[in-house]
Amino acid sequence: MKGAAQEDAGNPPSLPEHVGETHSLPEHVSVNPLKMSAPLGGALFFLGLDRSLPVFHGSQGCTSFALVLLGRHFKESIPLQTTAMNEVTTILGGGENISAAILKILEKGPPGVIGLCSTGLTETKGEDIAGEIALFRKKHPEHAGVPVIAVSTPDFRGSHEDGFREAMVRTIEELATAAPHTVSGQINVLAGSHLTVADIDFLRELLESFGLDPIILPDLSRSLDGIVPDSFEPVSMGGTTLSEISRMGSSEHTIVLGESLRAAGEALLKKCGVPFVVVSRLMGLAAFDRFLVTLRHLSGRDYPRPLVRERTRLSDAMLDSHFYLGGLRAALALEPDLLYDMGHFLRENGAEVVASVTTTPSPLNARMAGEKAEIGDLGLLERRAGERGAAILVTHSHGRQAAARLGIPLVRTGFPVFDRLGAPHRLSIGYRGAREMLFRIANTVWSRDAENTPQTWYPSDFAKAGGQESGGEAASGFSSPGNGLRPQPTGRIE
Repeated sequence: MKGAAQEDAGNPPSLPEHVGETHSLPEHVSVNPLKMSAPLGGALFFLGLDRSLPVFHGSQGCTSFALVLLGRHFKESIPLQTTAMNEVTTILGGGENISAAILKILEKGPPGVIGLCSTGLTETKGEDIAGEIALFRKKHPEHAGVPVIAVSTPDFRGSHEDGFREAMVRTIEELATAAPHTVSGQINVLAGSHLTVADIDFLRELLESFGLDPIILPDLSRSLDGIVPDSFEPVSMGGTTLSEISRMGSSEHTIVLGESLRAAGEALLKKCGVPFVVVSRLMGLAAFDRFLVTLRHLSGRDYPRPLVRERTRLSDAMLDSHFYLGGLRAALALEPDLLYDMGHFLRENGAEVVASVTTTPSPLNARMAGEKAEIGDLGLLERRAGERGAAILVTHSHGRQAAARLGIPLVRTGFPVFDRLGAPHRLSIGYRGAREMLFRIANTVWSRDAENTPQTWYPSDFAKAGGQESGGEAASGFSSPGNGLRPQPTGRIE
């Protein structure tokens, strides 16, 4: 994690003499980290619960790192606490720190739920945080009304996608309750960590248009959606309520959005008997067509009329953008769920995925667009992109130095995106989201080239000048009209 943090502090490192060359460092050494930590993923999940407070059982440094990344990505005030482990408590045990931290939190004003995430520091020591919570319950029965959910999220294993899943599984195990009967039309939606605030808002509206009553877990659209409170609140403001989680056991079905959350769907099935279906893709024409068939089957209703118009607009956008995406060689580095969705979306629109780098083992890694995904860092992405002639990178904001060294554009997506505004509010799923993503990628490819000027409209004038005018054919990187005017790499970046 430190590598990613240091990367932001100053200028990019000196450029290598041969971009993309293979270095002798072993693959298990991370030079330019790609993944975020599992505790951060656990915190992200708890931020989607109403009046929730995530707590890291570790040092203040571990907590501040996650706090900075979450704050820079969402541009919101992030409630996050720590048990503040030091050298002595790390060696002798941190049970007292857990108890003291929870008591301090409850003194200031009880949150609706406390999510306690372990870190690499305490996991290495072998702290039994679930056992410590049980001891706290025995000593302080007066606080039995506030749920404290302990989640094992060591930094040294998995990524933020894994931490997000583990937090969801533990929350379902602790708070969901079985029901003797089902509520007609009520449906659970387990939302993956790759979905944005805008995506979740869209899903709620879509499900309601089919006559369904969704319970979304977690609901970041109600907690990290530009809320401006009148006064400071030390907990999350909005999100999935405890009563909604308790009612999940009475739902007719569960839709699991992302292969990484399959274990959460299984946990809900085991505890409450609610059947589930896993939806691995929501981005693009074919994927969303399949999702709508699923919703029609679950609801018994026909497709809402506005979707027909949105589908037509997406088809037109695919025609408009194919000059820029057709044959485009793309290198991707994302969490498995988002990598799978984005890679197949690009391939559906004519691009060629020449490199896929991811953060953690997943059944999706062998089913990616192009070759099997490699687990690695941004250094591996840079090498593969250079070796295979990628014309564009797709990853989060920490990939900007690699894009600069390679001289190709960067499409910022995933987590974190901190050097562009509005990342949490970008819609990427559904017909409308796919259209917006197509235009965004095509415009990124287009903007790497110099602007055309009236002097470039006449081939004879251009030829007399030797093809050197600013914005001319050679300068702009456009191939001949017979080649579809597809732009070629020129070394300019976004």
